[in-house]
Amino acid sequence: MRELEVRRLGIVPYDEALAMQRQLVEERRAGRVPDLLLLLQHPAVITLGVKGDGGRANIVATDARLAELGIAVRETGRGGDVTYHGPGQIVGYPILDLKPDRCDVHRYVRDLEEVMIRVCADYGVEAGRIKGLTGTWVGADKIGAIGVRLSRWITMHGFAFNVSTDLDHFKLIVPCGISDRGVTSLERATRRHLSVTEIEDTLVRTFQEIFERQLIDATVSKSI
Repeated sequence: MRELEVRRLGIVPYDEALAMQRQLVEERRAGRVPDLLLLLQHPAVITLGVKGDGGRANIVATDARLAELGIAVRETGRGGDVTYHGPGQIVGYPILDLKPDRCDVHRYVRDLEEVMIRVCADYGVEAGRIKGLTGTWVGADKIGAIGVRLSRWITMHGFAFNVSTDLDHFKLIVPCGISDRGVTSLERATRRHLSVTEIEDTLVRTFQEIFERQLIDATVSKSI
């Protein structure tokens, strides 16, 4: 089994996390680091994808309202449409070299969905997929979003899993450009308080199993 290093980074501003990913992609390409899984939370931010206008048309709130709430808007370079990140949402950024045996974008996305589906199951929540849509769903509500970018089969960006996220902030946008679906969180689905750290532990274990990686280290650090 290939090695996987997990870095738990706490709360990291979006721009800082994006720069970190870009550097680590080059480190991974050069073989200076093993496969990585970055787990973190972002201060409240709306992020845009590369599809069309990136999702700007799906930002419902005015600039003034976003400024009042202290919510920034950032371009990302990932796939997908507009989404929201904020405290209580675990963001996972895998920096993986998919060569030689996992060079399949669709499989990669399905595997990320499966990680979140199994985490939900561990807490008694039935989650799944919706045909034609990306992400992990509890009924008609999205609990986990995915937006990825691959460069010569090295991955960046990743998934966002709602644990105790302020779901009202999703009303500022049309999440992922899908107007007839809602959003939910693991706390809402289970109707109980949950520790983000505990959910991270479950995510790490499940990710390791699905991607067939051997955990070599788990750090709590904002260094790269």
